[in-house]
Amino acid sequence: MLKPQRIGIDLGTANTIVFIDGQGIVYKEPSVVAKNIHTGEMLAVGKEAFEMLGRTPGSIVASRPMKEGVIADYETTVVMIKYFIKKASKYAIQKPYVMICVPSGITEVEKRAVIDAARSAGAKETFLIEEPFAAAIGAGLPVHAPTGSMVVDIGGGTTDVATISLGGIVDSRVSYAGGDRMDEAIIHQIRRDYSLTIGDRTAEIIKMTIGSADIDEASRYGSMEVRGRNMVSGLPKTVTIQAIDIARAIQSVIEDIITSIKQVLEETPPEISADVINHGIIVTGGGSLLRDLASVISKEVLVPVIIANDPLECVVLGTGESLKNIDVLKRSYRNEAR
Repeated sequence: MLKPQRIGIDLGTANTIVFIDGQGIVYKEPSVVAKNIHTGEMLAVGKEAFEMLGRTPGSIVASRPMKEGVIADYETTVVMIKYFIKKASKYAIQKPYVMICVPSGITEVEKRAVIDAARSAGAKETFLIEEPFAAAIGAGLPVHAPTGSMVVDIGGGTTDVATISLGGIVDSRVSYAGGDRMDEAIIHQIRRDYSLTIGDRTAEIIKMTIGSADIDEASRYGSMEVRGRNMVSGLPKTVTIQAIDIARAIQSVIEDIITSIKQVLEETPPEISADVINHGIIVTGGGSLLRDLASVISKEVLVPVIIANDPLECVVLGTGESLKNIDVLKRSYRNEAR
C-alpha cells in the first residue's frame, strides 16, 4: 500500500520553500498572492504574483498573506498553501502529511490557524515545528545531544533567537526586527533625505546591493543609482544613494536583533552559555546575508558568530529531516495535529 507523501513547508513572510521527503527541496517561491478585489478571484500565486507587486491596476491587489511570521489573511493563506501542496503532490493519490515551520513565540490561536489553513488546503494531517529548532537541525547542530547550541534565524517578518539542548528549546525570543523592517527603514530614509518614493522591491534591491550592518565599514560598498517618484513633482526621478546612509537607516533594526540575542543569553543556564561560547552562535535566514552582520553581533555579545552554510534553506532542510520522525509525532502530538 502506498504511504501518503510527506511535505515540509517553510511558510515565510517573504518566501515559501517546499521540501518533499525523498526528493529534497522542490520549490522556492515568494509568499505573494494576487487577486481581483471586485470578484475575489485569485489570479496568481508565488513568482507570477511577485512580478505584479507595485505594478497592478486598481482592480488587482498583489499582497503577502503572512505578516511577521503569522497568518494575516486567512483565506488568502489557504489559497497559497493549497497552491504549494497541489504543486508538490500533483501525482500523489492520497492527501499528504504536511509539516510547517512557525515562529517559536506564536500563540495557540495562531498555531491553530496554520493547522486549519493547511488542512483546508488539502493536508491529511498537519504538524508544526518551531523555526529556530528546524534551523538548528538544518544547520547541522547537535540538537539532541547534551550540549547547548544557539541559533538566530533572521527572516523577512521575524528574527527568532533560541538556545537548544537535548532535543528542545531552552529559551527563545521572537523579534519583529527582520528583513521587512530593514526595507521599511530604507524606504523611510530615502523619502526623508531625497524626497523620493520607492517600493518594497527597490528597497530590498538596495539592501542586497549596498546594505551593511556596520556603519564604519559601509563606505567600502560605495553607492548606487535608485529610481523612484519625486514626492514634490510626482515625476520619475533618479538619485544616487550612499551605502553609509543605508547602514544608518537600518541600525535600529540591527540593534533590536542584538537586544533579543542578549536577552536570550542572559536567561540561558550557565552550562549552556559556556557551550555557546565554545561553539559560537549560528545565524540563518535571508537576513544573515547582510554584509558585516556576523562581526557586528560578535562585537556586541562577545561570542563567536558563524553564518550557516545555505542559510536561506536551513529551516526547510531541518523540517525535511524532521519528516523522517513524523510517525513519532503522530503518536506524541496527535491531539495538537488535529
